[in-house]
Amino acid sequence: MTRDMKVARFISQNRILTGVLDDSHHARRIEGDLFNGYVVTDERVPVDRLLAPIVPTDILCIGLNYRRHAEETGSVVPPTPLLFIKSSNTLHHPGEPIVLPKNSSMVDYEAELCVVIGKAARHVKESEALNYVLGYTCANDVSARDWQRDKSLGGGQFARGKSFDTFCPLGPYIITADEIPDPNSLRIRCELNGKTVQDSTTADMIYSVSTLIASLSSTMTLRPGAVILTGTPEGVGMGRTPPLWLSDGDRVVVEIEKIGRLENPVIAEK
Repeated sequence: MTRDMKVARFISQNRILTGVLDDSHHARRIEGDLFNGYVVTDERVPVDRLLAPIVPTDILCIGLNYRRHAEETGSVVPPTPLLFIKSSNTLHHPGEPIVLPKNSSMVDYEAELCVVIGKAARHVKESEALNYVLGYTCANDVSARDWQRDKSLGGGQFARGKSFDTFCPLGPYIITADEIPDPNSLRIRCELNGKTVQDSTTADMIYSVSTLIASLSSTMTLRPGAVILTGTPEGVGMGRTPPLWLSDGDRVVVEIEKIGRLENPVIAEK
């Protein structure tokens, strides 16, 4: 890929297309497969609405991967990366509303760096791990804390509390890996109704992006199109006194340096 690539998936005149954004309203259409050969054409098309920049083959998530976040939740640092998986129904688009489920009163925000895998990875060495990355985007690992901790049988069922519909907004586009040589040196922030609630750096990760790819690929094949949500920094609603839960009418923004801003309103389930 060439430099300055903002790869977006979008609706253009009732078609779902992939392209390279020229500005917020136009893109050059991509022909072919991002993972198996493609060309950026000269065809300039209107961008009517941005979609999640990829439909993931898997949504892999890492828990407790920032030191100060582990401290604020009173959790022990995991000896190896803590993996959980969000279901495919969680995938959500930039600008579209996060839906607060009727049966949860403790829905939380989590700003996260999302890694998009570009080619199949199995038993990858840490020193070579970033060669398997297509690019990066923003993610919000929305979490129903009551289901994650209390309502699940025996507690501790991360996937149950994190797999409600709309609980994985991604976007607004993918920044290609060549533009981010060090994914562990990026400022990451979350705003809630214009107020900063998370403000940290990916340097605070316990396990770096390279380490995560090497570790995960030691037990599974990371398929092209898989995404890895790499954990969230301190400042989540659960860690505050009193707790700060998402409410109907809120607006939440995830912003990552060199990548962009992912913004979603919040509405109650009808």
